[in-house]
Amino acid sequence: MELWYTERQTPHVGITCQVKETLYTRKTPYQELAILDTFQFGKMLVLDGMVQATEVDEFVYHEMITHVPLHTHPRPRQVLVIGGGDGGTIREILKHREVSRAVLVEIDKEVVEASKEYLPRLSSSLEEERVEVLFEDGIQHIKSRENSYDVIIVDSTEPVGPAVGLFTREFYQYIYRALKPRGILVAQTESPFFNGDLIRSVYKRISSTFPLTRLYLGSIPTYPSGLWSFTLGSKEYDPLEAGEIKENLDTRYYNQEIHYSSFKLPGFVRELLEGE
Repeated sequence: MELWYTERQTPHVGITCQVKETLYTRKTPYQELAILDTFQFGKMLVLDGMVQATEVDEFVYHEMITHVPLHTHPRPRQVLVIGGGDGGTIREILKHREVSRAVLVEIDKEVVEASKEYLPRLSSSLEEERVEVLFEDGIQHIKSRENSYDVIIVDSTEPVGPAVGLFTREFYQYIYRALKPRGILVAQTESPFFNGDLIRSVYKRISSTFPLTRLYLGSIPTYPSGLWSFTLGSKEYDPLEAGEIKENLDTRYYNQEIHYSSFKLPGFVRELLEGE
């Protein structure tokens, strides 16, 4: 008998994958956690019924959320990741030798533990010397910090459950205060096709907090619609003036051309950002 997994991405759209084996399922104090082994996408991390990462396409998301801000900031020494318990973003951060400390704040310890056991391609860097892993609420962590980080990456799940507070104006104001004077924020901000209202509201909230705000895109097959957005808020540095991009980082999606072209937005996305 065949086993299939379906994520219902909207009331009328979903993605379905054939499953080899269910490797792990558990209801944590925060969410439903599952790791599946699929035929097309390899091992897949699922939280509350939504795909977070797969072995086949995770590199796109993790490279884009990481290397754009770390190449924009000329001296990213202290980097914070809120969420991202699978470890993929930390893996990409450590490719930058100038980073002296990478802090991961993950509210759900069981996501990290399951990723270490079943997703070593993503999580192996969590044991590195430059990494500090804290199991606590990202909002509470950021509220108690000031002038602490060069780059903050919000690697959150969708805005439901424990991640709801990571999309508010107040949260971005906390981040602004926690960043150093020339700091940069990047947050994943969902699909332009399916989450236009959310993207517009988050863009406006970040724009009202940071002097410079830019949205950029990446293509991730297992995410809703396959087109994904990231929003960058900067106190000073402009990603469009990042200069020459290092090409020795062992990336599969991100490069100099992608860095700049990802900010070339389709007309419908521009209209979305300009709407009320």
